[in-house]
Amino acid sequence: MKLANNLYMYPEQGMFDANTYVITGSPGIIIDPGNADFLESRLEAMREDRIDPRDIGIIVNTHLHLDHYGADEPFREVSGAKIYLHPVQKENYRLVVIDGTRLLGMEPVEFREDGILTGSVIRNDAVSLEMLPSPGHSPDCICFYDRENRVLICGDVIFEMNTGRTDLLGGSGDELRASIDNLARLDIELLLPGHMSIVSGRDRVMANFDFIRREIFPWL
Repeated sequence: MKLANNLYMYPEQGMFDANTYVITGSPGIIIDPGNADFLESRLEAMREDRIDPRDIGIIVNTHLHLDHYGADEPFREVSGAKIYLHPVQKENYRLVVIDGTRLLGMEPVEFREDGILTGSVIRNDAVSLEMLPSPGHSPDCICFYDRENRVLICGDVIFEMNTGRTDLLGGSGDELRASIDNLARLDIELLLPGHMSIVSGRDRVMANFDFIRREIFPWL
């Protein structure tokens, strides 16, 4: 589903899945490929939008919970793209991917990255995405901000009228509040969360931040 020039969204499809975002260009970028169980239907939706998976060169994640990264390696096999981690994700890999998953009574699904992101921006020939560490839901959360087009891909940091949970390993209510306060200072026209609906329009985005502070912050 096309949202704007070069920007596409593929909504979560079931339990333990996440919204996937694709930015076309050279190279194409996919953010949060989601659950491997839903990869085939996601690839079909991409092809309906005339996106060839082989044109995707970069795989990144907002954070390393299985519903977001589970299809990283299967998508790499299909596309030939490379998986990149932000340094804070590499630093917290064991805590989040292994220890956190086992604490939930599940077996970890490990993967191998192809490289570590350097600097504070990831870009292709269409957009530049600022990478904003935003811990709280998980210590490795990264938001991707397209300043020119006022788009924030925020994973599970903030949703429409809610936030990500903070009771998983490495989570922190204090850190999540601080992260959201920092993000609220940005000029955002399109808020793209990891689950549920997008929030479109600056007034609605700001009203959503206000609601979160008023109704959700006291419970974090």
